[in-house]
Amino acid sequence: AVEPISLGLAIAGAAASALTGFISYPRLYCYFRECCLHRHDQRAAAALQENLDKKLFGQHLVSKVVVKAVRGFLNNTNAKKPLALSLHGWTGTGKNFVSKIVAESIYKRGLQSKYVHQFVATLHFPHAHSINLYKDQLQLWIRGNVSICPRSIFIFDEMDKMHAGLIDSIKPFLDYYELLDGVSYRQAIFIFLSNAGAEKITEVALDFWRNGRTREDIQLTDIQNALSVSVFNNKNSGFWHSTLIDRNLIDYFIPFLPLEYKHVKMCVRVEIESRGYTVDEDIVSRIADEMTYFPREERIYSDKGCKTVDAKLDYYYDF
Repeated sequence: AVEPISLGLAIAGAAASALTGFISYPRLYCYFRECCLHRHDQRAAAALQENLDKKLFGQHLVSKVVVKAVRGFLNNTNAKKPLALSLHGWTGTGKNFVSKIVAESIYKRGLQSKYVHQFVATLHFPHAHSINLYKDQLQLWIRGNVSICPRSIFIFDEMDKMHAGLIDSIKPFLDYYELLDGVSYRQAIFIFLSNAGAEKITEVALDFWRNGRTREDIQLTDIQNALSVSVFNNKNSGFWHSTLIDRNLIDYFIPFLPLEYKHVKMCVRVEIESRGYTVDEDIVSRIADEMTYFPREERIYSDKGCKTVDAKLDYYYDF
């Protein structure tokens, strides 16, 4: 015979054991806790496409290339190397925004995910005399986090301010190795953000405009090779004479075209709506008119893109 209190404890213990087993079932566990490789690849690609279509303006090349590159990589069960994307263009054209959307499409918490790692050159690697220390620390950080989660995402911002040679320390992780010290890096994603090459991108865009062609006529083949060469030879770029470029380890150099007046107005409308206010077209036009544009005579492109839209709205609305 079993004492009533013992029987109760036995039943409670069995129930707890069953519940623990239920919660430990991977899909249910990942519903409550963030997991590596949580979101299904098809869902991630669909989320990426939807967010870029709704929120990114004037960047037809970016939307097309990023979606195809990320979707293809996520669906490839036998990738030969990590995915490496290098985003280039002027401030305010959407580079940080796109890297954020890529992270959010794969991990619900986006940039706050423990599997997404963001480095800012001036913050994390400020001193030229410490470059060897930074190299060691960076390698250890990447190796440790990919060991925990193969689908780790690494975002390097301000590549144009990074010390030359530092980024080459991660070259082995981006190369065609099946394993390095027992770790595979083939499912990881590396995203580099830089202003370097913006002049070349603007040059191509202006040539199309002056020849009566639309920006949508610009194809990746019109600019990608010239962009990679420009970045490689730019002494003010973290990619200056980088082996990542020399060894063709960057999969795509993605140009962010300078934004026009109409794109600035689109950014203003979206920002107003995101704050729950009705769009006032007069205010939209006034904010867009306050922006400065270049070249000086033609005044085609916003020199800050959409970067200051948020601050300017605070002046017009009592948020």
